[in-house]
Amino acid sequence: MSRLLGLAPALDADTRLLVLGSFPGVASLRARQYYGHPQNHFWKILGALWLLPLPLPTMAYPERVAALLDHGLGVWDVYGACEREGSLDTNIRNGEVNDFAWVQRSCPRLEAIAHNGGESFRHARHTEKLGVPVYKLPSTSPANASWSFDRKLAAWSEVLLRHT
Repeated sequence: MSRLLGLAPALDADTRLLVLGSFPGVASLRARQYYGHPQNHFWKILGALWLLPLPLPTMAYPERVAALLDHGLGVWDVYGACEREGSLDTNIRNGEVNDFAWVQRSCPRLEAIAHNGGESFRHARHTEKLGVPVYKLPSTSPANASWSFDRKLAAWSEVLLRHT
């Protein structure tokens, strides 16, 4: 199994809410984009909540990242590197956890952390040290098929509308 490197964080000094995934899937790594799988609901949820003029998933990636930052939302992952075959979180081996103390220094307006799914939330003990509320949200991944889009949207909207 080869060692995979994650994506650079998409956040800035005005980030109020940081969404943490576990580690990018194969499609996201290939595209070098967060939530790059076309069936992932992340971008669709944000587009629905923020009522953007174009559906967010159809915008060019740099424009999507700019929209995130404009709304005070940042994205990163729990793992900066790991070994994994395929895209499933259950296949992650030898994960290297990112430096969340760096987030606190880089995001002085940080109000909360939202973990996108169970594998990410397993590392809440690290993010709780930042002294802000920590939420567990249902995974936006297509692998989380037991949650409908509407059910995910309702869960995500509570946190996103409070902090973005």
